Amino acid sequence: MAKPYYEFFCPVKIIAGHAALEHIPFELATLGAKRPLIITDKGVRTNGLLAPIEAAFITAEVEIGAIFDEVPPDSSLDTVRLAAALYREHQCDALIAVGGGSVIDTAKATNILVTEGGDDLLKYSGAHNLPKPLKPFFVIPTTSGTGSEVTMVAVVSDPEKSVKIAFASYYLMPHAAILDPRMTMTLPPHLTAMTAMDAMTHAIEAYTCMAANPLSDAYATAAIKKVSQNLFKVLDNPKDHEARLELAQASTMAGIAFSNSMVGLVHSLGHALGAVAHLPHGLCMNLFLPYVLEYNQEINGQKIADLLLPLAGSEIYAQTPASERAEKTIDTLYKIRNQLYARTKLPRTLSETGKVQETQFDEIAEKALNDGSIIYNPKEASLEQLKKILQKAW
Repeated sequence: MAKPYYEFFCPVKIIAGHAALEHIPFELATLGAKRPLIITDKGVRTNGLLAPIEAAFITAEVEIGAIFDEVPPDSSLDTVRLAAALYREHQCDALIAVGGGSVIDTAKATNILVTEGGDDLLKYSGAHNLPKPLKPFFVIPTTSGTGSEVTMVAVVSDPEKSVKIAFASYYLMPHAAILDPRMTMTLPPHLTAMTAMDAMTHAIEAYTCMAANPLSDAYATAAIKKVSQNLFKVLDNPKDHEARLELAQASTMAGIAFSNSMVGLVHSLGHALGAVAHLPHGLCMNLFLPYVLEYNQEINGQKIADLLLPLAGSEIYAQTPASERAEKTIDTLYKIRNQLYARTKLPRTLSETGKVQETQFDEIAEKALNDGSIIYNPKEASLEQLKKILQKAW
């Protein structure tokens, strides 16, 4: 049934494939940019991931203005100011983010400062507080999970006040996302698994939550299929270029899906757990996913049932009676998580993380109840119900 009204927006150009990096100088030139600043972290640089990017610029008229590699795992306002200072010092005119979520968020926030001038980021925080388009900005993801390369959101921490500052604006969306399998080749198995399950959760929540629409559904189901068909191929053979590219595309497609249809209770609980126990986002997503689907099943069982086809394939879908497909979808996710735990020790329960105490449940539940994502969950949740899910996930 068609929705009476919805909106879908993704202005980001996707440049994907085995020689995608070589197209960057040309793409920058079309935007009138000649001196990009590369923003990355020490890990990316140490692993040699900048080498093919730097090589792409050797014969081009566009040159790399400077490289900022000081982004920490949890980026801060100070980091953004330092990156902006380097941009100005070297008279750069564009930004290229090479990394995961923290690097991409840092680059988005840096773009605000170098476009608007000054050092006061806070006056642009919140939703839609940017007055005009920002400088040319490309993203090259080195993990296949966050989908930040196609979203309009950035989160940067303020260590002095111990809070995370969120920015949301269509102007924060990159001009292009470059997906090249060379950039995820060195991702170790546990991070490959964690980020892939992050993408899987983005796609599943995009499809099963309340703001889903026909276009986001198409991206979400395609992303689920790509993750389920390629994650174990990559774990079997980390140098499988084709499967790495498929996971990178899945992450981007899931990002496009959820930025147009939002996410739900898995994210509310995940954000809360991450804040209280300082656990990585992808780990939290993998941990809560099946428990939340079970909680929602009585309300949106049909949507969960639909996902058996992209998740488990046509044979299992055809063999499963329609009334049992939702259950089978959830069961398949439990099996995937068990396999990932056996191979990469990616925790399936709160107790397996070794970093969560049952005494923290009240705080996690309260934070989850106040998280914005909960609005789009198909089934309402009270504090007591959230605690029950936490107990089940223990």
